[in-house]
Amino acid sequence: MTSAADTVLVVTPVPKDLRDALSADYPLRDHVRGVDGVWPPAPGIRVALTTSMAGADAALMDALPDLALIACQGVGLDKIDLEAAKARGITVAHTPDVLTQDTADFAIALIYATSRNIVRADRFMRAGRWASERMVPSRRVSGKSCGIVGLGRIGETVAKQAAGIGLTVRYSGPRPKPGAPYPFIADIAELARQSDYLVLTCPGGPATQHLVDASVLGALGPDGILINISRGSVVDEAALIAALKDGRIAGAGLDVFAVEPQFDQALLAFDNVVLQPHYASITFETRKAIIGMLQAAIAGTFGNGISKD
Repeated sequence: MTSAADTVLVVTPVPKDLRDALSADYPLRDHVRGVDGVWPPAPGIRVALTTSMAGADAALMDALPDLALIACQGVGLDKIDLEAAKARGITVAHTPDVLTQDTADFAIALIYATSRNIVRADRFMRAGRWASERMVPSRRVSGKSCGIVGLGRIGETVAKQAAGIGLTVRYSGPRPKPGAPYPFIADIAELARQSDYLVLTCPGGPATQHLVDASVLGALGPDGILINISRGSVVDEAALIAALKDGRIAGAGLDVFAVEPQFDQALLAFDNVVLQPHYASITFETRKAIIGMLQAAIAGTFGNGISKD
């Protein structure tokens, strides 16, 4: 027999592989807000499982008076009320390092996909158009400039790889990063003006809400490409759609959106936009590592196991 203290409370939909791995060791219980928006109380629960996109607010913590661990799949903590967790003595475990390389790889992949028309050419072939048409020219990647917004773990890895493929790297952020070998441009519009690719790797949250607006997109210009692997909230999506429609930027590679998974369908109209389903970190290797990290955090909270009686 198990009790609430043995149970992992799942407060948002999580990937099947994670759910299957945890359910092999612990009972899982799904927990949702009521129609009134209030979290139902769940005394005795010690572990809650969430994702970076869903987070965990103070109201959830209030409903779980015995909570000891918030296990979060993902890097971002902007949707978890860290102050509330600290005040209640709740540990927050997330999975920052294991997805750095794969996410950075994906940014480079989006640079190539948008510049070299890889996805567009695939659609061209599948539609049987090669026999009667020529594909439009693509854009060379090497020799161009790459502006990175946010030189954290992922941003720094993107910078190294971008330099390795022949791009000149500059970056922006709240402050210069000591030891960074790239020029720091404090103003993001100026960074965009100096960039062929503007790559977003910064955190989400109020501080970066609509950081990329119409003025930044205008500075990026008609030969510039926006790459977003950070959070959809960083970009003013209406301004982006308008810039694409008017040809004020050359294209975009987007892995994140203002609303997910119900993204703005207007983006489907643009051949120069590559759309991905928040997919940058999803590799077999990263999924295995993420699951292992969360299993370890939960096992530590439960004392390396649950009661089996």
